Formats: sequence, structure tokens, C-alpha cells
Amino acid sequence: MNAICARWSVTFGLTLAIAMLAICSRADAAEQGTARAPGELGRGINILGYDGIWEGGRNAPFRLDNLTAIRKAGFSHVRINFFGFKFMGEGNLLDEIVLRRLDAVIEEVLARKLIPILDEHDTDTCQREVSACAEKLKAFWTQIAGRYAGRYPKLVFEVLNEPGGQMTSASWNVLLNECLGIIRTSNPGRTVIAAVLNVDHMPVEELALPSGDRNLIVTFHYYAPIRFTHQGAPWSPTFSRLGPLDWGSPEDEQKALADFEKIRSWSGKEKRPIYLGEFGVYERAPAEARTRYLSFVARSADRLGWAWAYWQFDHDFAAFDSARQTWKPDVLPALIPAVR
Repeated sequence: MNAICARWSVTFGLTLAIAMLAICSRADAAEQGTARAPGELGRGINILGYDGIWEGGRNAPFRLDNLTAIRKAGFSHVRINFFGFKFMGEGNLLDEIVLRRLDAVIEEVLARKLIPILDEHDTDTCQREVSACAEKLKAFWTQIAGRYAGRYPKLVFEVLNEPGGQMTSASWNVLLNECLGIIRTSNPGRTVIAAVLNVDHMPVEELALPSGDRNLIVTFHYYAPIRFTHQGAPWSPTFSRLGPLDWGSPEDEQKALADFEKIRSWSGKEKRPIYLGEFGVYERAPAEARTRYLSFVARSADRLGWAWAYWQFDHDFAAFDSARQTWKPDVLPALIPAVR
């Protein structure tokens, strides 16, 4: 890595690394102008990905009044994880009943003075079956863009969660730009989020965006090192056997800083704002290590001027205890420290 800030981070140690990263990020913010996220997304949290609300459930387990708790905690946006493909019928038409439920969620979010991001979250299909994904994704955005044209101006569109798998940067760039063309036909001023290909080396330099469209935010997700962040996860034969693993050494922090520097450097050069759309640690990690990791990632993103969203509100990786209706004490203070 050739950037001066990154070289100094490695050479002179952690304290100076953090200081230099802060200085460089402030300098870049002054130079970039348009590279701050439109709408000032700020701090956010992922919601509703695995909830029964879309099938008509109530408090399943997310309660719409939890949005008030999210706002009071200091978050300014929510990322709505919506699996649109499962609600498509013949001709890839979206179920109108489900769309009305989506309307209601968006309106509840806006009523709490939160910014809603509508994230098309069908990762599995799109990573395994690129051609099937392309057909459905374009049909999804044709309908969604038409439905919300002229409505909910603060609503942000996110084209696709975590493109990757069988999808290469080349194929993703083609599909992304086709979807952007569909969206811009009816929503020329809408803020839209476009993802970097979701692979370990984060190939942000391979992302091809229309140069004239400056109302775009670039997103990436961060779970490195995955052996730490996913330790004990029962759905994985590998991760379920891991732990307890610690995090927080100078080497751990320098690796994260180097990863973030790659994104920061590209953002400064291309004058594109950045959104860290997911990061988190599974709850079986040691509590103190989990807190250290979450605090470090969140504060690093804050210093860089990036919007971010924690994964996730409830279910696994949860920041909130739905049964007790209270924030988990080792998560929320790490994400949003108390103001003194």
C-alpha cells in the first residue's frame, strides 16, 4: 500500500496510526466535498431481515415501537433487510400485500425521524445463480422504483446486499449499472447505495460507477477476522467449534486500520462517500473482546466520516434483547458511547 498514512501506521505503531488516520480523514473530507454521504446517514442498525412482519406477523419479534428505542439510543438510520424475491409471483411481480406492509414500515421509520434504507437482501440467490438473480433484481427495482417515484424523498435504495460468490466484479458492474439505469429513469435524485464485491480483499478499485451520478454511496461490510467475529456460530461446522478467541492486540488494530485505509484512499481519489453497511461479532465471543472490536470499528468509521450500520438489532449478533425489551449492555455502549 503506497499511501503515506498507511505506511506510517505500520512503521510507528498504533497510537500514531490512529492519530494519522484521523488527520488524513479530516484532510480528505475537506478536499472531497461531495464525498460525504448524502442525507447524513450517520449511525444506524440493521432491522427486519428475519422477521415475520412481512408475512403479516406482529411483534415477530421486532416491534414497530422498537424504532423509538432505536432513535432514543442515538441512531439516525435503519437498514431494512428485505428479501424481495420470496414475495415474487408469476412474472416476477411483487405481492401487493407485502408491498403495503413495506410502505407501512417506511412510514413508521420516517415518523420516528429515522432515515430508511431499503436493502434488497437476496444474497444467496445472487451469489449462486447470477442469471436468475439478474432477472429478478431488475424486475424488483423496476417495480420498487416506480412505486416510490416522488414518494418518501428521504428513503435510500440499496441495490443488492453482498454481491459475490459466482458473481465477478465484471458481471456485478454490468448488473449494477443496469439497475441504476432502471432506478434513475423514475428516481433521478434518489440516494442509492452500491456495494463493493463482497470478497476478502474488498476490490473497491474494480467498482465501475457512472461518473456523472454523484448521488451514490459506496458500501462494504467488515467482519475481519471472520474466525473471531463468527466464533461459535452454530450454523457453520467450522465456526461452531471455534472459541474463545480474543481480539484487540496492536497487530489486530493495525490490520483493521490497513483495511480501512484501502477504502479511504479510494474514496478520496474517486470522491465517493462510504457506508459501512454491516459489522458485528457473534454473541459467543468473549464479551470484553466483542466490546473492544465493536468500539474500535465504530470509532474508526466515525473518524473517517463514514456512515455505518451495526449487524443487527435482534436475532443473532443482536444488540437488543427482544424478550426483555432492553439493549444489551456490552453492545450499545460500544457502538454509541455515553456523552459526558
